Amino acid sequence: MQRYGMVTRLRPDRREEYLRLHAAVWPAVEETLVAANIRNFTIFLHDDLLFGYYEYVGEDHAADQARIAEDPETQRWWTLTDPCQEPPHDAPAGSRWAPMTEVWHLTG
Repeated sequence: MQRYGMVTRLRPDRREEYLRLHAAVWPAVEETLVAANIRNFTIFLHDDLLFGYYEYVGEDHAADQARIAEDPETQRWWTLTDPCQEPPHDAPAGSRWAPMTEVWHLTG
């Protein structure tokens, strides 16, 4: 299992919309994430900073990420959520989220 953390900013004027959407994430989007070996996906909010965390249990992260990106329902979901986010300056091209480096983990 691999842990992934990522960060982005929430546009203040879209805050309520983003929170409303995530109060009821579409089942098809959740099913796609699970099928792509994503577990314990969590998004935290602090002021306008969004921190995402998930655990990956598959064997080919890049292929599973591509599977998520190719899913029509996920693409439709992103048309609603992407405008709510302001990518950090160091986010990879085409991504709304910047990866974070794990510096410590408590096992037990």
